[in-house]
Amino acid sequence: MGRSEAVSLGDTFDRVRRRTLMLAEPLSDEDCGAQSMADASPVKWHLAHTTWFFETFVLERFEDNFAPFHEAFRFLFNSYYNGVGARHPRAQRGLLTRPPMPQVRAYRSAVDARIIALLAARPGDAELACLVNLGLQHEQQHQELILTDVLHLLAQNPMRPAYTEAAPGAAGPAPALDWLEFDGGVADIGHGGAGFCFDNELPRHRQLVAPFALASRLVTNGEFCAFIDAGGYANPSLWLAEGWDAVCERDLAHPFYWQCDGAGRWHEFTLHGLQPLDLARPVSHVSLYEADAYAHWAGARLPTEAEWELAAAGAAVEHGRLQPERAAHGGLSQMFGQLWQWTSSSYSPYPGYACAPGALGEYNGKFMLNQYVLRGSSCVTPAGHARASYRNFFPAGAQWQFTGIRLAR
Repeated sequence: MGRSEAVSLGDTFDRVRRRTLMLAEPLSDEDCGAQSMADASPVKWHLAHTTWFFETFVLERFEDNFAPFHEAFRFLFNSYYNGVGARHPRAQRGLLTRPPMPQVRAYRSAVDARIIALLAARPGDAELACLVNLGLQHEQQHQELILTDVLHLLAQNPMRPAYTEAAPGAAGPAPALDWLEFDGGVADIGHGGAGFCFDNELPRHRQLVAPFALASRLVTNGEFCAFIDAGGYANPSLWLAEGWDAVCERDLAHPFYWQCDGAGRWHEFTLHGLQPLDLARPVSHVSLYEADAYAHWAGARLPTEAEWELAAAGAAVEHGRLQPERAAHGGLSQMFGQLWQWTSSSYSPYPGYACAPGALGEYNGKFMLNQYVLRGSSCVTPAGHARASYRNFFPAGAQWQFTGIRLAR
């Protein structure tokens, strides 16, 4: 990495770090400190944790005479890196009234200045550049989490506050759902070529894929309403056993952010507040259980991740505006930039996968159990994280993420 590359990385670092702060601008300090459930984190914690990542994995390793900004932050803002040491319990992050937001912002500012100085002092250090880039990719993942966690937080408020005002969306019905045929064959799966990827996208390997068909677009709210009206949530024959247990135990009857008013009209809580349900937009915030049950009801199934990746080669990257938008054309659409799409594939290592050494090896590999793979990207996914090989993953019952349904057969 030469000096011009170091400057470019410094500019990228500054841009990514500024965007994270911009996401917090519509929020009050009270908003930023609250935690709505154990699976979500306060915005203040996200701001501090992404800074902790750079301090712990970059500054502590490369900076001469390193000293932490605050000794307690090493414990408070560690997420799940056991190799780094003890950490504050995840479910209690909302109890951290101290440090206050001004001190967290000062923490970010101080670490930012030290990273920029380090990049300028070591312009040819490829290992430093690699770790800084990983930290930026990590921060962008947290940018997406900030928005999903804020949505869940604001949904708990009876005032139904909006994160931001809604931009006008496209009008009209969704295009007809078509089935696109793929020949299958021996496919190269996993990241290939230049550019960043996470370790769980490697190694690239060959996989036999049988001929299949993929739906041209995502399942819409209107189509999912038909599933509800047909008694989909009351028919155990449609559900996986764990899914039916979840229906009974959690009294599931509709997607996560849907609400029905006294007149039988559906509304959906979004980052733009509570809005009438748009039947042409893709159904969002559904679990794998719900996606699989709908697919069975529709006479289809969910795609495997290899099928999805094979079909996605060359697909256009679309971008929703903080909520998924209706498909605008026929052909294969909504593969990227609208909703993460459940697959039937368990999250497991590719043949030959090996975790990185040290604490950074905990980033992906240790979660390869009891999770399912999602593909694509969502309307709140940062630019650059929409690629065919990207493997997102969540437990089968997760609903608070921007997840939707793509059918296969």
